[in-house]
Amino acid sequence: MKTYMLTGIILIVIGIVAFAYQGITYTTREKVVDIGPLQMTAEKTHTLPLPPIVGGIALVGGIALLVMGNKKA
Repeated sequence: MKTYMLTGIILIVIGIVAFAYQGITYTTREKVVDIGPLQMTAEKTHTLPLPPIVGGIALVGGIALLVMGNKKA
């Protein structure tokens, strides 16, 4: 019974965070020029989009688990 409530709270938090950030951004380094001792690198920023539907599904699922946990208790 408590696992439903704990999982529901975690899903609600994940849903709120997904709505707030709407994506994960990370930076990678790539070699641009490599001529003997001369090396040049470039930092590129990539974004992994997180659609709002993912946050909505997590939020609704968390609320549903909280309701189920309260009914069983």
